[in-house]
Amino acid sequence: MSSPAGNGPTRVRRPALPPVPILLALLAGAVTVYGFEPFGVTGLPIVTLALLFGLWSRATVARDAFWLGFAFGAGLFGAGISWLYVALETFGGMPAPLAFIAMAGLVAFLSLYPAIAGWASARLTEPGSVARSIVAASAFVLAEWLRGYVFTGFPWLTAGYSQLPASPLAGFAPIGGVWLVSLAMVSISVLIVHATGAIETGRWRVVAACTAIAAVVAGAGATIRELEWTTASGPPLAVSLVQGNVAQELKFDEQFRTRTFEIYQSLAAQARGQLIVLPESTFPMFADELPGDVVEGLTSIARQRRGELLFGVFVVDAPASGDDAPRIYNSVVSVGGERTGLYRKRHLVPFGETIPAKPLVGWVMRNLLSIPIGDQARGPAGQPPFTVEGERIAVNICYEDAFGDELREGARDATLLVNVTNDAWYGRSIAARQHNQIAAMRALELGRPMLRSTNTGITSAIGHDGRVIAALPWFTRDILEVSIAGRRGETPYLRFGDAPVLAITCAVLVFALARRVKQR
Repeated sequence: MSSPAGNGPTRVRRPALPPVPILLALLAGAVTVYGFEPFGVTGLPIVTLALLFGLWSRATVARDAFWLGFAFGAGLFGAGISWLYVALETFGGMPAPLAFIAMAGLVAFLSLYPAIAGWASARLTEPGSVARSIVAASAFVLAEWLRGYVFTGFPWLTAGYSQLPASPLAGFAPIGGVWLVSLAMVSISVLIVHATGAIETGRWRVVAACTAIAAVVAGAGATIRELEWTTASGPPLAVSLVQGNVAQELKFDEQFRTRTFEIYQSLAAQARGQLIVLPESTFPMFADELPGDVVEGLTSIARQRRGELLFGVFVVDAPASGDDAPRIYNSVVSVGGERTGLYRKRHLVPFGETIPAKPLVGWVMRNLLSIPIGDQARGPAGQPPFTVEGERIAVNICYEDAFGDELREGARDATLLVNVTNDAWYGRSIAARQHNQIAAMRALELGRPMLRSTNTGITSAIGHDGRVIAALPWFTRDILEVSIAGRRGETPYLRFGDAPVLAITCAVLVFALARRVKQR
């Protein structure tokens, strides 16, 4: 095409993406949240993802697929992690306008992952093709995996979590983790897309084939779910999981310390288990500030039961070489045994427990957020498990349980997993129930029971099959008494981690890229 002035070719301006598909993608993302706890409409994310993949399938240019993916992410994360605003504004002291801007920035950043997945699928394949669906499914799962690792990772609302507790697709978790569950979900989603298209054109054999393949995927998951990958390590252990219900606005108040000591000493004295677990930062102070009679009292209680008591506290070490600041660790201490045990948190929360790019954002963190002890040190790798009555206990703190591949190291040498957390930061939001669902996925992946002691909830005992055995109502002060046997042995995920899913998704994308290059 030539310009009217005859000055050479002109660029053909592509029409802008209509608003309706963008709004549909945005709505689909927001509705997807209802597939996760506390709502638990398990099949809903498969349908909403089918809508997203259907929109991607029709995209004629990569730019349109990018914005469709971005809109889906904006809906998903805007609705699904809105509770972070509570931590920033209500308890973090950040001015409301800045908290809103910070949340918008985070949601926009997380939305880039499905956006890039959509862009890649449209860039590498033709609209409406089977290849488009296969690449889109693989790119979506790979983007989820990257979201769990880039900049320390934020794998919250990974699609596979929605399949707990009852979906047959959860059976894939012991093989390839939550990522393989996601891959099974999106496989069914793209089958729905092609079956729907086939119905519109009367291609009933295609409909039958898509239905049969989806049934095989679901049936395989259900069959695998019934397999026992691990065996009991011994008789059941009596465990007491303590929920102190200390209000977040009081937790770090020095005037409330004496009352905190009284609450937990009283609850520990009432506990009947050989293993007594108190929540994260039970005593929100440095270990050397703890009164000796409090530590002695808790130690005595554990020894009376011939067991161990775990409590949370902050431990201080000397500065690292070349640094002036002391190293502060969010820690769990075990007392009652022959020697005192110590676990120091490894995976820290960005902007909550550690300050990324400190020279650039350190001033903002110190002056606009009131988060106590917000610049902590990372614990070392290879920390040994605690031992109680022959059971070996691997501890993780707060949202460390969102990183399955990192928990594999401790789980290999352990028979029980213990998570301590304080989700009071997020008020009466959906965060605590989402977190408990994530912990359940770790139990299923690793074939180990997960015992959770939290400040305000959800305190729970989760079996090695990912099903919640018992739980306390949130925002109550109580003790969950359970008897549970540890497990030994390895699931495929414990042995191989994320590698199988990475191999599948990367192979698909590499093949699609090579095919595209050859076509050109």
